[in-house]
Amino acid sequence: MEYGKAAIIHGADAVYIGAPQFGARADASNSIADIGELIRFAHLYKAKVYVTLNTILYDHEMEDAVRMIRQLYETGIDALIIQDMGLLQCGLPPVPLFASTQTHNHYPEKIIFLEKMGFQRVILARELSLPEILSIRQQTNIELESFVHGALCVSYSGQCYMSHAITGRSGNRGMCAQPCRSSYRLVDADGRTMIENAHVLSLKDLNLSGYLPGLLKAGITSFKIEGRLKDLNYVKNITAYYRQRLDAIFENDQRWGKASSGNIDFHFTPNPYKTFNRGYTTYFIDGRKEKVASPQTQKSIGERLGTVVQSHPQWFTVNAKETINNGDGLCWLHPQKGLEGVLVNRVEGNKVFPAKPVQIKPGAEVYRNNDFLFEKQLAGDSADRRIAVSFELYEYELGYTVCVNDEDGNSVEYSLDAQKQPAKDMVASRKQIDAQFRKLGNTPFIADQVVIPDSFAYFIPAAELNHLRRQVVQLLENCRVDGYQSKEAKRMPADVEYFEKKLDYRGNVANRQARDFYTQHGVEYIEDAFELQNNHQGKMLMTTKHCIKYQYNMCPKKQHPAQKWKEPLFLRDNRSNYRLEFDCKACEMRVISDQ
Repeated sequence: MEYGKAAIIHGADAVYIGAPQFGARADASNSIADIGELIRFAHLYKAKVYVTLNTILYDHEMEDAVRMIRQLYETGIDALIIQDMGLLQCGLPPVPLFASTQTHNHYPEKIIFLEKMGFQRVILARELSLPEILSIRQQTNIELESFVHGALCVSYSGQCYMSHAITGRSGNRGMCAQPCRSSYRLVDADGRTMIENAHVLSLKDLNLSGYLPGLLKAGITSFKIEGRLKDLNYVKNITAYYRQRLDAIFENDQRWGKASSGNIDFHFTPNPYKTFNRGYTTYFIDGRKEKVASPQTQKSIGERLGTVVQSHPQWFTVNAKETINNGDGLCWLHPQKGLEGVLVNRVEGNKVFPAKPVQIKPGAEVYRNNDFLFEKQLAGDSADRRIAVSFELYEYELGYTVCVNDEDGNSVEYSLDAQKQPAKDMVASRKQIDAQFRKLGNTPFIADQVVIPDSFAYFIPAAELNHLRRQVVQLLENCRVDGYQSKEAKRMPADVEYFEKKLDYRGNVANRQARDFYTQHGVEYIEDAFELQNNHQGKMLMTTKHCIKYQYNMCPKKQHPAQKWKEPLFLRDNRSNYRLEFDCKACEMRVISDQ
């Protein structure tokens, strides 16, 4: 809840928050009461609260899930994000539904089907390029949401079964153990080691901040920042960064505008490199043009500072362009050991004295993955979001009336019976009235103007002015929240054929209602979900656009490698073999269970 509030204060038009159960982040659940408090706070700014219930469900869970959805609907949520189509068979309340990226929203045919089924929005697959997004937009009218920042799942979302196969913890059940962040050995068919102990499936983090205009033109409705279990300062910094980027676009192009109210005064300069990141990638927004993995480390590296000029176990010098401060966390990539790091004890010019002896060679690139002063700045009062209001003061026979109007056209008034006192000093009296009404303190409002009629000739004591202001401001808060109207969805039974006749385990059908749903829409063969099966031998655990061949300059189409390796290639960890298949036509890699 507190993170959701911080996101809104720092510029979010909407937030996703985990339900008490069945969210895709099992460790990030929230109570109905906390969600209700966040809703009231958000609706004050015309921001929205979307609740995540985007896991696949088992038969014995359906009743509890539907009961919880009804509670959430009564609380006033703005939408529910789901993966399991079985819920559509359960007589849900008229809450708008968003199709999670876990439903594998990669093809126009799938998105067209979801639109016909009454979904209001789909969250697109991260792997889509701008031309592919535009093609979807041209074939549909549904709202389209796109990830623009944060951690990347290496597999197509909803199509990864590696965690469940290894640990019994399913990503589709909100319990991913993140095997993609582990290290592996890459070997060929003859057992020759090609890559030793590398995080070959671990991707850099997404950053599409430079593509916002193109995404807007391609028809994106909503920009999604991934924040799974990130800290509060990440939420503040990254939200603020994208708020500023979008507002700059809106200022110069009136076709678009923000969806919520209030202007934000930031007390820091947002910088995405100063909070958690594994290095950044634009992924496949422009097609395959870069290497997207971070094989040397799965941890945050932060911002690049410069290179080491001189080194000693007790100190080293860095040709950094930015100031290094006491308490900073610095790190570097060791060729054999991966990411190493140290806290800064003190700094003299460009000479760094670490908190412990280090071995770092001249020429090593140094990064800062903890900026002490920046984090301290964010931990304080880092932003204010204020809704513009104007006050108008009138007299009436028994006292005074104050009317307040806000930037969205809401208007309330409050009257106070009071003994009128003629002003001895008109100028001073009017200044006092103006000053008292502008003292909006911790309220969400800021006064654009205070209108006092020219004929107003009274002195009002400060206590009465404060009472007038507090009462009318509270009325305005109540008006904004109580007058907020959540949209209701109208879902009609749709006689629509699903675009496939067969669904294997990747259809993620784990309950009777989901099976009935697909059967009713023309699917003739439905395999049980991966999580319901005991034998995973030979099954595809992951399909990904990330290609290890391309990462290591072995792509036969684009890189023409000099050395030949005997295929198939395998990933190995301490327990298992995973065979790799390469579909060069589709430009995809598949990871197969191969015990």
